[in-house]
Amino acid sequence: MGSLFFSVGMFSCGKGHDSMNNHGNDIDTLKVVTLYGPTSYFNYRGEEMGIDYENVRRFAEDEGMILEIHTVNNIQELISALRLGEAHLAAYPVPSISEYNTEIIHSGHKEISNQVLVQRKTSEKIKDVTELIDKTVTVEKDSKYFYRLINLDEELGGGINIVTLYNDTITAEDLLQMVNKGELDYTVIDSQLAGIYKGAFPTLDFSLPLSADQAASWAVAPGLDSLAAKIDRWENRTHFPDFAKEIYKRYYDRTLTEEFDYNLTYFKNLNLKKGKKVSNYDAIFRKYANTAGFDWELLAAIAFCESRYDPSVESRFGAYGLMQVMPATAKAVGVEPGSLGSPDANVLAAARILAKLDNTFENKIPDKEERLKFVVAAYNSGLGHIYDAMALAEKNGLDANKWTGNVSVTALMKSRPEYYNDPVVRHGYFRGRETVDFVERVTSIYDYIKSELN
Repeated sequence: MGSLFFSVGMFSCGKGHDSMNNHGNDIDTLKVVTLYGPTSYFNYRGEEMGIDYENVRRFAEDEGMILEIHTVNNIQELISALRLGEAHLAAYPVPSISEYNTEIIHSGHKEISNQVLVQRKTSEKIKDVTELIDKTVTVEKDSKYFYRLINLDEELGGGINIVTLYNDTITAEDLLQMVNKGELDYTVIDSQLAGIYKGAFPTLDFSLPLSADQAASWAVAPGLDSLAAKIDRWENRTHFPDFAKEIYKRYYDRTLTEEFDYNLTYFKNLNLKKGKKVSNYDAIFRKYANTAGFDWELLAAIAFCESRYDPSVESRFGAYGLMQVMPATAKAVGVEPGSLGSPDANVLAAARILAKLDNTFENKIPDKEERLKFVVAAYNSGLGHIYDAMALAEKNGLDANKWTGNVSVTALMKSRPEYYNDPVVRHGYFRGRETVDFVERVTSIYDYIKSELN
């Protein structure tokens, strides 16, 4: 089985097909190009993730190839990389349209997607596009959804009230939340994203298509017919085994974290002033507070937000235990991944991670209270995404050493292509809402516990 080497970056120049040893079955190093995105390729707590990434990694392993991955900014650059001989394979759903089909070879799993209306499940839900007349549909300004609605409005002879929003930090999930809460009547989303959020929003309906089906699949460089055939054979052989089902389940059977209680009812009911414990693990938090370099109450606050004090919890991406530590990260700080089910080992790993992050930020952010927010953010997301957000803050005239209203804002911006493809960003797509909320939740619990116990 081949070893894996991941090289993530932009192509500087084309080297031609001959220099890539691309004679189909003779490829030793598989050069792959992809795009950052919530299902294609992204970094989560320092580890590569994504459906396309996991599938192409398994393909390379099964075929005994070394895998080399590069990212580009858009599909046009994907096609160009293949056409110019800079890559063998685009591991990304490339639309099957005549404009592309003359320059590439489609191969592997065919993905069918379209745009769908998002609405609440009620007895009055829209069942036909003609019922959109006199209805208000809200989408992002200048998005593909906006242009599809414009075309649909013309097809219907007018009457759809199209409202556009634009904000650097707004995401598809934000719009879904607005519809879910009744703040918006309707929005539009890709069916692929609908598949991700269906479990998270059980009260929303995604069943009405607003556009024709669009087929897409991976793409191979011209002339590499044997590689395309090899991918097709591998896809037919591996599409339904347990590993493939598990990959798709992790990304598409997604539920949102329960709504956080900012009234902190759980902690207020503990009567901490009367000597009650925060959790059954307070002694472990106290034991490793010095290792972390922070109060034990911060460890307790992180554990609540990560696991609700359940040491058996495992996330869909493999983070484990009280502190939701990734196995590879545990190993990097000297804790055996197999021991993460032990609360003691789990908290030790988290404490060492926090200490390492604190040391990393110390020179840039001397104020310990301010630095704590950056440390908590990086604990949740991985250090690279926070460095990116700091770089974006500096570029956009914000204070790169202040979290609230500055780096917290640019962390949210990193979920948008125009920002995660910015030259100062090195770690790509980032679901910043999760991290910004995490910092707010942890710090609110931490402050409350400390105020009650001191």
